[in-house]
Amino acid sequence: MDIVIPATFMGPKVTFTGVEDPESHITAIHTQMVLSEGSDAIYCKLFMSTLSGTSLDWFVSLPDGRVTSFDQFLTLFREQYIVNRAPPPVSYNLFDVRQYQGESLKYFLNRFGE
Repeated sequence: MDIVIPATFMGPKVTFTGVEDPESHITAIHTQMVLSEGSDAIYCKLFMSTLSGTSLDWFVSLPDGRVTSFDQFLTLFREQYIVNRAPPPVSYNLFDVRQYQGESLKYFLNRFGE
C-alpha cells in the first residue's frame, strides 16, 4: 500500500461490483495494464481501485499481509467470485442454431459466432 503510483500512469477504466464474471474483469484489467509497465504492487493497488460495493468490502476485509503478489491476489479474487463465472459454452446448443428463412448469410454467421 506504500507504493506511489506515478501521475502519468493510466489506471484501468472498469469497475467490478461483485456480480460480474471475475474472469472478464481480470481480462479487462490485463488488457489495459499490459500497455503500462508496472510492478505487482502497482497492479494490486490499481486493481483495488476498480472494486466497488461488496467486492471492495471483501478486499478491505483481507488481513494485513495476506496478499504478497498480484498472482496470489488474482487467485483469492477468483476463489471469492467463482460462482459468478460465466458458464462455458456448450457445443450441443449449436445444433439448434439454424439460418432463418430470409436471413442473410452475413447475419446468420454473426449470430452463429455469438
